[in-house]
Amino acid sequence: MHTPSGTSLPVVPAALAPVLPSRYGFDQDPAPCAGIRVTADTLPGLESVSPTDEGSVWLHDALLGPHSADIVRYLSLARSTGGPVLDLGSGAGRLTVPFARHGFAVEAVDRDASALERLEGWARRIGPQVAGLVVTHRADLTELRLEGSYRLALLAGAMVTAVPPDSRPGLLREVAAHLESGGALALDYTAHLLPGLIAEPRRTWAFQVPRFDGIDEWVVARQVFDLPSMSERITYYAARTGKLSSERVVLTTDKWIVDPERLAAELHSAGLHIEGRRRHRIDDRTESVLLVCRADD
Repeated sequence: MHTPSGTSLPVVPAALAPVLPSRYGFDQDPAPCAGIRVTADTLPGLESVSPTDEGSVWLHDALLGPHSADIVRYLSLARSTGGPVLDLGSGAGRLTVPFARHGFAVEAVDRDASALERLEGWARRIGPQVAGLVVTHRADLTELRLEGSYRLALLAGAMVTAVPPDSRPGLLREVAAHLESGGALALDYTAHLLPGLIAEPRRTWAFQVPRFDGIDEWVVARQVFDLPSMSERITYYAARTGKLSSERVVLTTDKWIVDPERLAAELHSAGLHIEGRRRHRIDDRTESVLLVCRADD
């Protein structure tokens, strides 16, 4: 969402400026606040990765916040399908643990061992009844081999955009082969209008991270789309200032741009048909798409 013409932009603290030197990969440094959009509800997300360290949990939560309503949608779907539930790319358990609290048996799959440890710790803190419903499986989705069967499989939080296009058909076939009769695969992704990407292949945001631990954190995010490879990279340059110290952090996440027609063909080839589609407009060039897919009879 572009800041409307004539609307003043909040002043990014001067302390943030050193975070943006050309050595971090920019071909040119943005002038202070020039060309920067500021938005509170459509920030580019880290939704397909786990926080890299404890200090980045606040930033991760701020970026994930606009997408967190998917928990309600996925829980509603689980109530209609029943469990067990397969949470692919579970991260630290933002879906797995709430699902277990609602009584669903959940297998959480992620390649990040530390994220799975945080997930297990969260479940244990709630209690043995919840922890007993959670099984974790460390694996890369591009090499996934399942043994169980499931009523509901989730690729939530735009996780499908973290899977290379060449690996996606194999993943979808593996999941489809392990869905029980009447089961479903649900996934969501961010859809970009091609003309918009051509017109604006680079986008920059500045925002303050809401924190309640005495740390002041500002972030400049640079989103770069590469159309030949159908990929995007988002780099977050964060400045964190406390009473006794300050630090500069650079975080990067890489994703793939989803071609809706290609994805639909891959689902069909895997033996899945799209039963439901929900769209939510993010801005004039972008929308979030949620698909519910059922195995062919």
